[in-house]
Amino acid sequence: MSQCHLSTHDGFTSIKPRTNLATLAWLTVMVVLWGMSWPATKLALGTVPPLWLAASRFGSAAICLFTFCALRGTLRFPTVKDWPIVASIGLLQMTAFSALGMVAMTHTDTSRAVLLAYTTPLWAVIMGWLLFKQAPSRRQLIALAVGLVGIGIICSPLEVDWTERKILLGCAFLLAGAICWSIVILHIKRHNWYASPLDLAPWQMLIATISLSAFAYALEGSPARIVFSEELIELMFFIGPVATSACFVISAEYGRRITAFAMSNFTLGVPLIGILSSIMFLGNRITLPFTLGLVLVIISMLLAAWATKRPVAM
Repeated sequence: MSQCHLSTHDGFTSIKPRTNLATLAWLTVMVVLWGMSWPATKLALGTVPPLWLAASRFGSAAICLFTFCALRGTLRFPTVKDWPIVASIGLLQMTAFSALGMVAMTHTDTSRAVLLAYTTPLWAVIMGWLLFKQAPSRRQLIALAVGLVGIGIICSPLEVDWTERKILLGCAFLLAGAICWSIVILHIKRHNWYASPLDLAPWQMLIATISLSAFAYALEGSPARIVFSEELIELMFFIGPVATSACFVISAEYGRRITAFAMSNFTLGVPLIGILSSIMFLGNRITLPFTLGLVLVIISMLLAAWATKRPVAM
């Protein structure tokens, strides 16, 4: 899954946004890997319980990032002032979003899962309104209205069999996870960063690994029952070290080389890649209502990104 990407923030910027072919190439690789991690996760869930899969994902990614930061000489214990954001991302984004998302994927198809998960920008508008009294602009209200119509179609009886309670539960879990992620985005924008997001990432993943492992052991039992195969090991390596830790490094190093508006548009490719790869590798079928909902949600996210773009000085 791709929810671990570096959200846009204003508190830690050391590189002036600039675009070159290398930056675009690396970001394209990141988007493709994030998108393909969704069907890979679905395949792994056929063998590994969801919470243990989430725990192993962040555990392996944490080991990689601790090693990476140590080799760079930037591995340090977070300061007291950075611990709130470490806990916020570790518990809400990585733990809650991942746990809800992976459990949901055992009840619904991957195409619906990746699209509902990426409705986060819309919930950020609502949560900013509710928590911080940030009245949305006209553009944001239009984006929100279009997006909610799209979500309504995707979760409506036209697309979902409402007699299947597990499917409805999966949709509810995905939307709840997206709301948790949106709260983290609002926190990120208000946090004064003392260490870089990349240097804090292994500590966030460590928190997620510990909390997810505790929940997994309590709810799913011992991981000793998991039967490992060569295919499963390959899938888990792709989901953890590659699609989580490596992509986080790419996002941290190259995401700040382009504007926040460009990055927002760039990451719209993740759900599209996720849906296309789910069709190719999992045989997911796309219906007309889902296509209509997909178009509306993508349009709404474009409008949401456009609403936050600062006017260029003439």
